[in-house]
Amino acid sequence: MPRLSTTGIHGADHLHTVPDVTPPINISTTFKYTNDPDKLEKAPPGPFPYEVGKPVYSREGHPSGELVELTIGKITNSYAVAYNSGLSAVYAAYTHLNPKVLCIGQGYHGVHGIADIWKRNHGLKQLSLKDEDLDKLGEGDVIHLETPVNPDSQVFDIQYFADKAHAKGAFLVVDSTFAPPPLQDAFEFGADLVMHSATKYFGGHSDLLAGVLLTKSEKVWRELIDDRIYLGTNIANLESSLLLRSLKTLELRVLKQSASATKIAKFLDESKDKYPAIAKVHHSSLQKDEFVARQLKGGHSPTFAFELQNEDQARKFPSKLKYFYHATSLGGVESLIEWRAMSDNTVSPSLLRVSVGLEDVDDLIEDITEALKAV
Repeated sequence: MPRLSTTGIHGADHLHTVPDVTPPINISTTFKYTNDPDKLEKAPPGPFPYEVGKPVYSREGHPSGELVELTIGKITNSYAVAYNSGLSAVYAAYTHLNPKVLCIGQGYHGVHGIADIWKRNHGLKQLSLKDEDLDKLGEGDVIHLETPVNPDSQVFDIQYFADKAHAKGAFLVVDSTFAPPPLQDAFEFGADLVMHSATKYFGGHSDLLAGVLLTKSEKVWRELIDDRIYLGTNIANLESSLLLRSLKTLELRVLKQSASATKIAKFLDESKDKYPAIAKVHHSSLQKDEFVARQLKGGHSPTFAFELQNEDQARKFPSKLKYFYHATSLGGVESLIEWRAMSDNTVSPSLLRVSVGLEDVDDLIEDITEALKAV
């Protein structure tokens, strides 16, 4: 079985239909039927019988998307379904599982927005991740666990929540966006569905929107594909091509970003006395729970957060940096910093979220040092 980097480049070679080393972008929305009348068949009842490698209409499936799904599936040893955004992937998971109760904690505000829509339209009951709420789960309900969590990369014990869910006949959905391959495999610890905002580390270049759901079940994969046909949330052609490009460097990028983020977080945590503007540093590498190392076998999250002493310092800090763009999102080759209060009203106004890119880590530390002096 080829390893991650080899699979990222060659995982879908057998689906290439032309001799180009880089597959072309298939921009067609529709594809010709066979010219042999004897091979034409009437559509059966139910969802369109989508078949990989035999495209008919791009909302159902197209060659560029199939290349992405097969490659990600092989990278993650699962079945992958690609969507036009991470939130589309979350919506698809809830549509498929149709829970009556959702246990959900801290995490991306867009996911909470979807949960609120389901509460408004379907009466979805939302509970916390506390044990007393987990005990209220019933057959077919869902625990939605983001780990490491946005924005501070705190890690939660996947196995613990998987056991809690399965004891009640419920499902565990893990958002692993902050820990892409090869950092974490949530299936290893009992996840039923794994979601990634592929916009982030799978994409890696801040130039595409995509999401992906992973399942170990071929039956669930087929059902997700059938749902996606009617939800209209298939990944687009251009985004598929850009994502396929990015998968070729996934391991190289993520491992370097992880190592750099860990070094920067350590520097900040050990510099509190020297630079009193630093109030607190949040990163999975600083977390002491034993399950952290067990889950994050490949390294720590490339995104982390730290707090300064007050809101004014945090507001000014990004403007003092040369090598960090002040912008939201994460996972790209360029380092980003965000005064997080601009996009998330639930966090401390002194918190800064950092997405570490591929710049030289010592240059980034020097840049941060000068900014700390300035504030």
